[in-house]
Amino acid sequence: MKDVAARAGVGLKTVSRVVNGEPGVTADTERRVREAIESLGFRRNDSARVLRKGRTATVGLVLEDLADPFYGPLSRAVEEVARAHGALLFNGSSAEDPEREQELALALCARRVDGLVVIPAGEDHRYLEPEIKAGMATVFVDRPAGRIDADAVLSDSFGGAHDGVSHLIAHGHRRIGFIGDHPRIHTAAERLRGYRAAMEQAGLPVRDAWVSLGSTAPERVGTAVREMLTAPEPVTAVFSGNNRVTVTVVRVLAAHPEPVALVGFDDIELADLLGVTVVAQDAAALGRAAAECLFRRLDGADGPPERLVLGTALLARGSGEIRPPA
Repeated sequence: MKDVAARAGVGLKTVSRVVNGEPGVTADTERRVREAIESLGFRRNDSARVLRKGRTATVGLVLEDLADPFYGPLSRAVEEVARAHGALLFNGSSAEDPEREQELALALCARRVDGLVVIPAGEDHRYLEPEIKAGMATVFVDRPAGRIDADAVLSDSFGGAHDGVSHLIAHGHRRIGFIGDHPRIHTAAERLRGYRAAMEQAGLPVRDAWVSLGSTAPERVGTAVREMLTAPEPVTAVFSGNNRVTVTVVRVLAAHPEPVALVGFDDIELADLLGVTVVAQDAAALGRAAAECLFRRLDGADGPPERLVLGTALLARGSGEIRPPA
């Protein structure tokens, strides 16, 4: 900074004001300082800045899987909000492993990020209580925290599943299968609850053979679909619990000799061209709302934890409008 000040013919305080975007500097002086910075290759020492301000201008994002298309727009939205607040985003994947989630979240805390946005893999987040009490702003997104009270931004999984299954019922289906993720996952449990509520509301039974929960691996999902289609009371429609399940179901149904109706939770790539009816959630809106909540907390907003639930939209494209065989 001394070199920059000497080159620009100003004092150290003026260089500091320009670097930190503070007022009180004329346009001509700012120009001279920035030209000096450019010519000397000056770079701000962020480690020293942290010691002085107590903030790192970084936030952490713990995702389930960076490769999942659902998390792309969510992550991008968090990053854009962070950038608007002059902060960098660090992120990593938990791979749906609670131990890995805890390890990653605590590693980000150890690196003194200012706040965390977490898509939880586990059901117990008491390990974050000391960090939160020490001032670590933390917001959970897509799924709520387990065993602690914390801000959360969620999609209406129950309502969306209820709408999707009701749509199939309205098109004449009485035997509807549900294929979802592990039941310990909040979103999977809520979507199953929405499915059961829609069936009950219509006075329809739910056979054990029509419900399959577990891994989203194609082998497991494919087997579940084929078993539902060949059971003594075969389903005439399927409601799939997330985007990865839907992709496998589409492949299996493409090889089935008779048309079977399908509604999937989450939109998937090319769904509009393939004619797949979906219950769409706005991943970008989830990420944006979670990040905005985080920065409100960082800016001093207090009060009890908030829970924001965003609505879903049913996009009818053809597969969910196939009627059952006469």
